[in-house]
Amino acid sequence: MIGIDFISFLILLIISVVVSAIIHFGLKYYVIPGWGSFLSKVIVGWLGAWLGSPVFGYWFEGLVYQQVYIIPAILGAIAANILAVDICKTLKS
Repeated sequence: MIGIDFISFLILLIISVVVSAIIHFGLKYYVIPGWGSFLSKVIVGWLGAWLGSPVFGYWFEGLVYQQVYIIPAILGAIAANILAVDICKTLKS
């Protein structure tokens, strides 16, 4: 996963944007409102999606592009965003 191609990068970016939008705008789960908070969620979500397959495993061969397994990437983006917001809320109070 270190040397990913551009299509893999875009897939992880799309997963991250969709998951971050649902968490930020849909569920209103954030520390502060605004676009800056959303963009930081996109970055954290991309890192979580990138680490999703190595952490959660390489499963569900039906949805895979090269080394990007879609379901573990979605779970990784969700987990990273929730963890980041929880840490920020804990440190804020």
